[in-house]
Amino acid sequence: MKPHRTPVPLASVKILNGAHELSVHDLKRRDDSFTVHYMIAPPLPDPAESTPVLLALAAVDDVGNEYYDWGGAYGAAGDGTRTNGSISAQPALAAKAREIRIRLTFLRDGEEHPCHLTLRTSATSH
Repeated sequence: MKPHRTPVPLASVKILNGAHELSVHDLKRRDDSFTVHYMIAPPLPDPAESTPVLLALAAVDDVGNEYYDWGGAYGAAGDGTRTNGSISAQPALAAKAREIRIRLTFLRDGEEHPCHLTLRTSATSH
């Protein structure tokens, strides 16, 4: 059996009062949107056993375009060591944008926990 390899993150930040770390591992461009793929460790609590953690995204690129949440999903990794997820935003990333500043807001027990990331867009692909 191969050991689990964690890809090198594009960005990483402490979230939820420092109790978890979010690592972004991919930014995928689409014709009408883009998607951020991430991992959170340790994993978020199981929604069946605890209040679910909700996530919202808002972003602006380095040429002034704004992007808004278009939905996402997350779930526990098979080995239980992390949460894997993705969240999308619209419209599509501007061709001239080289960086995007993302605000992810986690809503837990009625309290907002925002975090900020800057991702390079020039190396992303379709």
